[in-house]
Amino acid sequence: MNKLTPKRMFFTKGVGYHRNKLQSFELALRHAGIEKCNLVYVSSIFPPDCKIITKEAGVKNLSAGQITFIVLARENTNEPNRLISAAIGLALPKNSQQYGYLSEHHAYGETMRKSADFAEDLAATMLASTLGIELDPDVAWDERKQVYKVGKRLFKSRSVAQSAKGHKDGLWTTVVAGAVLLLDE
Repeated sequence: MNKLTPKRMFFTKGVGYHRNKLQSFELALRHAGIEKCNLVYVSSIFPPDCKIITKEAGVKNLSAGQITFIVLARENTNEPNRLISAAIGLALPKNSQQYGYLSEHHAYGETMRKSADFAEDLAATMLASTLGIELDPDVAWDERKQVYKVGKRLFKSRSVAQSAKGHKDGLWTTVVAGAVLLLDE
C-alpha cells in the first residue's frame, strides 16, 4: 500500500465568530482542534482498512505546521440570525478491505440534523453506485435508518455536522465539519 494512504481518520467540527471573515474561520478550526495544521483538501475516498478514531486521539497526533489531509465542509455568513451548516457524511461497505465514500455538504437555512442526514445520504448514494446498486433518492432518510440494506449487501453510514446562526451583531460566523486523514500509525 502506498505510504500516502491514510491509516486512521477522525471527525471534527467547530464554529467561530469574529469581525474578520478569515479570523472567524481560524476560530472555527481552533474549536475543531485543527488550527495548527496546514490543511490540504482532498476528495471523497475513505481508504480500505482505515480505522476511525476519536477526535481526542486524533488531535493528539497533530503537530504545529503538519501537512494534514482533510475532507472539509465550510460555510460562513455575516448576516445576523442566518442559519448556516456544514457536514461530512461517511458510507462504509461491510468489507473493510473495500473503500468507502466521504461527502461534504454546506448550506444556508438547514439545521445541523438536516445537513448531517443529507451528507450521509450523499455518501451512501455514491458508495451504492460503486457497488452497482441504485438507491432511490426519493426514499426518506428515516426509511433507510442508519444501516443501508440492499439485496445481500450491507453498508453503514455516519456523519458529523455543525450549524450556527449568524452572530446577532453581524460578526462573521463560520462553521466547519471535517474528516481528518492521518497517514502514520
